[in-house]
Order: sequence, then structure tokens, then C-alpha cells
Amino acid sequence: MGWPSTTLTGRTIAFLVAPYGAEQVELTSPWQAVAESGGTPRLLSTGPGRVQAVRHRAPGDTFAVDLLVAGARPSAFDGLVLPGGVASPDALRLDEAAVAFVRAYCASGRPVAAICHAAWTLIEADAVRGRTLTSWPSLRTDLRNAGAHWVDEEVHVCRAGPGPLVTSRRPADLPVFNDTLVTEFVHAAKRRKG
Repeated sequence: MGWPSTTLTGRTIAFLVAPYGAEQVELTSPWQAVAESGGTPRLLSTGPGRVQAVRHRAPGDTFAVDLLVAGARPSAFDGLVLPGGVASPDALRLDEAAVAFVRAYCASGRPVAAICHAAWTLIEADAVRGRTLTSWPSLRTDLRNAGAHWVDEEVHVCRAGPGPLVTSRRPADLPVFNDTLVTEFVHAAKRRKG
């Protein structure tokens, strides 16, 4: 914690999850980091209404969807966060609108942050080829087969692509993941402004 309260002022950050199965802490903790640093988090999903988060496999809280991903424009956002959990990324990679949004967003050069199983959505969007990233360990082979270099680190920032890609492995990595994603989103916003 301890981000300057104005670092992301005027910046809108998209959080993309499926209607069911995002790991709650991987949604709420980065969301809080963005809000505390002055940014405006917006929840995108593939369906309207509310999304059902999980705490491991047990149902967690529900959260209101701000915008359907099918109607979202990547240019409207200054950063993209992909929370993990097993079910949400698995559902997103089967949704054409979600995959198209992630593909276009990654190609735009804006920063992306993904944790845990969220790399599945990046794989489906063909956004990991030639990149170095980390994830939940069971995705290691999936990432390598998609052309990525996998590392076992708390957080990894890859700049070998259109925009920075911040990745982490698991909920225990959230403090450093949050700090790093806020820092990368701030730097990217300054570069676009300057």
C-alpha cells in the first residue's frame, strides 16, 4: 500500500472477468490498489448484472458489472487487469468478444496485468508469443506451447512487446503485484501524455 493518492488520477482501468469464478481477492485487492492510487476501476464482463466471485472453490461476493466487454473499446482504458481463478479465465478464453478485446488491448501498447490462471486468456488472444511471464505453475506448459518463456517469480514485468505485461503467480504475490501494476500504469500514462 502507500501509493500516492493522485498517481492514477484521471485514468480508467478495466478489470475483465467472466460472470462466474474470478478469485475474489485477485479482483478486489488490485481494484483497491487502483482506487487508492486515484484511478477509476471499471468492471467488464461477458454478461450483464453481477458477477459471482469465488474464494478458492466456495462462492464469494457478487460485484456489479459496469460494461459488457462486447461494447468496450480498448482505447477507453489506461490499463487492463485480468484477475485469476480457474473458472473465469477458462470461460473468457471461450468468449469471442472477450478474446477480441484482450487481443486488441494488448496490441495497443497499453499495460496489462494478469495473475494466476488469467494467462489462459492471454494465450487465447495470442498475446504471449515471445513474451516472458509467470503464472500459476500448472500453466507453465500451456504458456511454453504458446511461445512464451515462463519464469517462477512473485512478479515479472515483460517489455518485449507492444506494451508492458505484469504477471504474478498467486494470491500471496498480490502485494508486489499491486505495487508493480500501479507503477507500470502510472509510467505508461505519463509516456502517452508526454
